[in-house]
Amino acid sequence: MVKNRPNKSMLTPADIKKFKAALLAKRNEILSNVVSMENETLRRERRDLSNIPADISDMATENDDLENILGLMESERKILAEIDYALRCIEDGTYGICEGKGEQIPRERLEAIPWTRYCVGCAKLLEKKLHARKDYNNHDELYQDESN
Repeated sequence: MVKNRPNKSMLTPADIKKFKAALLAKRNEILSNVVSMENETLRRERRDLSNIPADISDMATENDDLENILGLMESERKILAEIDYALRCIEDGTYGICEGKGEQIPRERLEAIPWTRYCVGCAKLLEKKLHARKDYNNHDELYQDESN
């Protein structure tokens, strides 16, 4: 985080206050969701331990459910990390500045995704690069599988 960087944000103090409140509300919502998911997972594990002789198809369903819950929790934790980063940016005066272009992120985008780091153009470019990397990596995996 760069504290000496001048604030290029065109957001007013009222805007900043509004976005900070939205970020904190979303953070609390996600934390509540994660705690609920963790509690549900623990309840399932306890229930599964008490019903040891289980049908294999029931166990497979439970495993799928657990994998889905864990995936959701991971996704929520990533958003939490982004929200925490956005809150730090508010504190250091860099909130709302695109990390790609260094320009103001449009207010509409911040209202839709208050934890975003990028304007739409930079986000699309980043997404393209990530997809290209995934496609390239998948191609490598396929190529390796074929050579075995």
